[in-house]
Amino acid sequence: MNTTPELEAPEQHPFDGLLREGRIPHIWCPGCGIGSILSSFLEAVKGVGIPPERLAIVSGIGCSGRVAGYLDVDSFHTTHGRPIPFATGLKLARPELEVVVVSGDGDLAAIGGNHLIHAARRNIDINVICINNFNYGMTGGQVGPTTPVGAWTVTSPHGCHEHPFNLVDLAASCGAVYVARWISMDVRRIRWSVEEAFGKRGFTFIEIIAPCPVNYGRRQHLDDAEMARAIVEGCEIRHGADTRDVPIEDSQKIICGKFVDIERPTYNEMLDELRQRARGGTP
Repeated sequence: MNTTPELEAPEQHPFDGLLREGRIPHIWCPGCGIGSILSSFLEAVKGVGIPPERLAIVSGIGCSGRVAGYLDVDSFHTTHGRPIPFATGLKLARPELEVVVVSGDGDLAAIGGNHLIHAARRNIDINVICINNFNYGMTGGQVGPTTPVGAWTVTSPHGCHEHPFNLVDLAASCGAVYVARWISMDVRRIRWSVEEAFGKRGFTFIEIIAPCPVNYGRRQHLDDAEMARAIVEGCEIRHGADTRDVPIEDSQKIICGKFVDIERPTYNEMLDELRQRARGGTP
């Protein structure tokens, strides 16, 4: 007689159908915030009820760029700095899709900075999530476009002497219709913000602060817990703040919140109007 107990069927994971199970476990380091950001993003996808076949994820090179490979939806892991033009082409060809760019500050604001400002200017109907880890984490911890003044990196051994981008102000000044900033530990507000971005027509930009625990935190002589505590205690929510007044500077509060929520005609809508005029119709 077979006395082996029957194994119970495993419970369904909340993100079954959205994650590529064969790619798990992920490669992110202990203490990295990208995993919790991905979880919040998927909660938002489920919350607004986007079918997987209508969702497309585009990412570039870097730690944050690995997000696209873990999602079981149509995804593009593009060349360095080029996720926004890939996403732009996809949205123009398939306007019915929800197109999301998930990448890092080095990918989007350094080599990809020109694409960022012009996509915001044109008001391309895509959602951009920029995970800001303050350095080039995957390639060894070099100084990047958002590294705070005075921070030590492998290429700034005496402290960074360059002023960093204020990414939310950059996006807002170029015309983004929705701009917000959060820290990676604030998972509920990240989910809420992503859900709001899905409901917007036009270029949305969400910056999420997730300092690299290995290549950035350790060079500031902070262990994982100390760095997380410093970020949480240094965060202040200030909805509607002028984006010019919220740069991330050493020893000052990290101002988070929803800063911009406006309406503007999207690039697709302006193209439709142009087509109507070309055909002799009235817009």
